[in-house]
Amino acid sequence: MTPEQRQRLIADYAAGVPQVERSLQGFPEPLLAERPFPGKWSAREIVHHLADSETTSAIRIRKLLVEEYPVIQGYDQEAFALNLRHNERADIGPSMEAFRNARLTTLQVLAGLAEDDWRRTGWHTEIGLFTVERWLEIYAAHALGHATQIARLKEVLAR
Repeated sequence: MTPEQRQRLIADYAAGVPQVERSLQGFPEPLLAERPFPGKWSAREIVHHLADSETTSAIRIRKLLVEEYPVIQGYDQEAFALNLRHNERADIGPSMEAFRNARLTTLQVLAGLAEDDWRRTGWHTEIGLFTVERWLEIYAAHALGHATQIARLKEVLAR
């Protein structure tokens, strides 16, 4: 991956929080827990998931950067959503803050990486070989995808 490609992905990563915030603007609070698509999460569950995922990803990138060939533990996001009762926790504010702050601190880490840092590797328990660049590819797209999901939910529920 070239430095230019990395910079584009970092820009996408940085855009994740504002995109999620935009997708939530005007979303009626009483409808945040609605699941109009069978087997898919509600907007509330997505926001709480983003907090879980982003705090986990923040640790993952740090482990990759400071440990020699770390094991990056996978987790069951569906179990998190169910067992942590994501659709029952009404206030999404703290989860948005956790998501936002994990991204902001990680953007500071990314800004200081040297070329050698991008080649660091570890082992992900679900994916296998896991690099800093692969981490960036995954998380640059993650929040943007969920922002699109939330916008779609808002569109369908507003009918």
